[in-house]
Amino acid sequence: MEDNSMPSSVPAVTAYVDPSCPFAWITSRWLMEVAQMRPLDLRFEVMSLAVINEHRDLEPWYREFNDRAWGPARVCVAAAEHHGSAVLTRLYPALGRRIHDAGDKNFDTVVPLALAEAGLPADLADAAHRSDLDPQMRASTARAQQLVGEDLGTPTVVVDDVAFFGPVLSSIPRGEEAVRVFEGARMLAGCPAFSELKRARSDGLSFA
Repeated sequence: MEDNSMPSSVPAVTAYVDPSCPFAWITSRWLMEVAQMRPLDLRFEVMSLAVINEHRDLEPWYREFNDRAWGPARVCVAAAEHHGSAVLTRLYPALGRRIHDAGDKNFDTVVPLALAEAGLPADLADAAHRSDLDPQMRASTARAQQLVGEDLGTPTVVVDDVAFFGPVLSSIPRGEEAVRVFEGARMLAGCPAFSELKRARSDGLSFA
């Protein structure tokens, strides 16, 4: 007898991420792991923490983090605008490996190296300091918020046209566990009555 308990079609997945956000990076690494285990149409879009928190009263350390986050997000927006959104499947991981895995927070160094790895023009690095790209970044962030709710942020994942915040992970599920977590999230998201599932977060993040 055929088991119809799990969805079988190739899922279309869009992850709305900010290159500076460590939680978005872990979620994206999980999705990339899933994509190695089974067919997945995975895309990335920008959801800017700097935009979300622009007018909020934040602790000084988090205000500094958000002020710095404009740069890499602008570069992603510029790359997508000039070369198509598909380039983010190369550029975003190239940024994330340097910013999070390697712990390099010098964005003026990170961005050119990531652009080179992604095969993109070096002059896109100038976008980090160009506020004229902000309307496009605000629009992309607004699209994600319209899907999931204005009080939520990145990572936001859209599976089969159903959006949800998270999952927020402290480490990257691997192998079959990654697929099980994905199918669980997909099934929960597909239930119209489902709204929230949450527990206390463990200390520390692992990008390994």
